[in-house]
Amino acid sequence: MLRILLGEPPRVNSGVLAEAMNHMAEVAARLRKEMNSHEDHDHECRKQEIWTRGLISSLDELEQSWFAARFYRKSVIAGYMDDMSSMEQGEYARYVYFYKNGFIRVFSLLDKLGTVLNSLYNLNTSKVKTHYSYFTVLRQFQTLHEHSVLAEQLNSIKNTYSEPLENLRKRRNAEIHYMNAEMQDDLWQRHQGLHDKIRLEDIDSHLRDLEQVLEMVCRTLSKVYSSSNQQWAISIAKGESPK
Repeated sequence: MLRILLGEPPRVNSGVLAEAMNHMAEVAARLRKEMNSHEDHDHECRKQEIWTRGLISSLDELEQSWFAARFYRKSVIAGYMDDMSSMEQGEYARYVYFYKNGFIRVFSLLDKLGTVLNSLYNLNTSKVKTHYSYFTVLRQFQTLHEHSVLAEQLNSIKNTYSEPLENLRKRRNAEIHYMNAEMQDDLWQRHQGLHDKIRLEDIDSHLRDLEQVLEMVCRTLSKVYSSSNQQWAISIAKGESPK
């Protein structure tokens, strides 16, 4: 959608994004087929299908936010706010909007995935923490030791991207609980010199963080849904419910 608004050609999925999308779409189709074949009295298949399609939409929106932020970043040339023309300030504001939209969507998507995992593997994470995140679910996953292979794979993916993930987490927390994330550096600079010009944050570094975490999200979704698809294929072959 955003690519069309920006005058860009539609996205062609490739790499880890395509893998994640394909695995989720395959699981959603399998669930739909199961519902058509059986009555799904407990509505478990329907619930999982809705959640899966929701994650597909969330991943699409996250990728679009990253793309739009990168698109508008190209028009930001000046290194200081005071040196920007009004047009460039507008482009910078649009970059900030989509960048922040991106890192907020990262944690929203991961927490939705945590809900799916908690339900799919009966983790009962709410007994550990009432309002839990993906990372709480991942710790619970490891604690129970019932699905240790998948739990270790997901934890390994998280650890691989620990630095950019932590950077985005700090900016998300600042944005939601403290102040606009892009203004934190401004505040620090004001402490150094009240009348000095404000240098822009390291935009390229921030975009690299978002791109790397987008990759982390894709790899995580791909691993969860490829594993689930394999398990459900075995269950269905045995005549069991894919739950």
